[in-house]
Amino acid sequence: MAQNAHGGSRPGVQPVALAAAGILLLVGVLGFVPGITTDYAAMRFAGRHSEAMLLGLFQVSVLLNILHLSSGLVGLALARRIAGARAFLAVGGALYLGLWLYGFFIHRGSVANFIPVNDADTWLHLAIGFGMLACGLLISGQVGTGGRLDTPIDRP
Repeated sequence: MAQNAHGGSRPGVQPVALAAAGILLLVGVLGFVPGITTDYAAMRFAGRHSEAMLLGLFQVSVLLNILHLSSGLVGLALARRIAGARAFLAVGGALYLGLWLYGFFIHRGSVANFIPVNDADTWLHLAIGFGMLACGLLISGQVGTGGRLDTPIDRP
């Protein structure tokens, strides 16, 4: 970790991307664990009829668990490089914000709720999306490399 101007340390974009990928992988795996996922027997591949609930709060389906697992695996692969980590956080955050909008505007009882999502999922997707996007756009790729942030006044 690099030292900031005040002597504290700041994480680089790669460890943050690895942490986000790890959390997404964990959520995807836990969605398949009976006991942690209540009403496990009522889980469906997709659709609003899946009654399985991760931690008794978040509605899950096989499709949603696969979405989280694949997001985490992509994050692990991309986090190996600074540009990849930044892209994973920014693009992944934008996609999760899209999932938030989907959950926000979809009618819960409609056929279009194929993922499925409930209110808890919707607000969690907002937090994940905003957090990933903010980290991808705001955390410097130079932190931890010995470089410093570029400002327009420093350019020739």
